[in-house]
Amino acid sequence: MHSIFARINSVSSLLSTCMMVLLAAVAVSSLFLTTDPKGKVDIVSLKVYNAKAKRYPFKEQEFGFLKFDIDVDLQPLFNWNTKQLFIYLEAEYSSAQGKTNNTIVLWDRIVRRKEDAHIVVSSGRNKYKFKELSESFKNASPAEFSLKYNVMPYVGLLTYGEAARTEAHEIPEARDAIA
Repeated sequence: MHSIFARINSVSSLLSTCMMVLLAAVAVSSLFLTTDPKGKVDIVSLKVYNAKAKRYPFKEQEFGFLKFDIDVDLQPLFNWNTKQLFIYLEAEYSSAQGKTNNTIVLWDRIVRRKEDAHIVVSSGRNKYKFKELSESFKNASPAEFSLKYNVMPYVGLLTYGEAARTEAHEIPEARDAIA
């Protein structure tokens, strides 16, 4: 005869196996439900200024300031397994050295409900600093801006995608320091 602990162990292992199989089925089935949303990103203005960095007050660095418009409908990404969306605007360009592509996140937002998934931003500004590590955007390649998203499910793999992309924009010469 089996003891009570052996019976509890058998029942709990059966339940945990059934739960894991169910979660795996949910994760696999939600991979096929995603669609590719399309939107629009317009760069209204891109200005570069010389300014003194906070950390090194004796050193000047170039900072970019961006104004943009976004209109994108991300509601098709929501299904029964979507917990939230992380959307972000990023800039891609090559530095003066030209060795690697630089990718900088300039703005982001978290969307938790399907009702809030139609994003309209007019005259938005970059939330994070747009600066070059080599302290100057001089001789940098034109920047392309893209609106990307990350679908965070309750169960399963994170999925990434791109909702909109702009054509290449020249990074202008730096202006005088900000007062």
